[in-house]
Amino acid sequence: MRHQFATIHELARIEMLAGLPGETLGKLAARMERRELRPGDVVLEGESDGRRFAVVLSGMLSTPGGRLLRPGDTVGGLTLFGETLQAVTPSVVAACDAATFDELVRPALGADR
Repeated sequence: MRHQFATIHELARIEMLAGLPGETLGKLAARMERRELRPGDVVLEGESDGRRFAVVLSGMLSTPGGRLLRPGDTVGGLTLFGETLQAVTPSVVAACDAATFDELVRPALGADR
């Protein structure tokens, strides 16, 4: 399977990322791996997956605590890193490592450490 990356168009629809400059969105898109999930598939398995930032592009995912994530929702970054997510419906997510988030997103949001 070849790696697919998120598109600028997909990321621009995410509220948290919508205000980023086009150049930044382009760099982020090139570093966010896009995954298609079937119901029951697990993504971001706690700390075993490392510190990741993910966005839900389509579908619905859940956390062990019962929190439901829908298109546009984010995990990591300014919230808790290392959550385990499981697809409830056919879903698409895009994720990058925390270093990419810290480099490209955090400064633009004015959320410096």
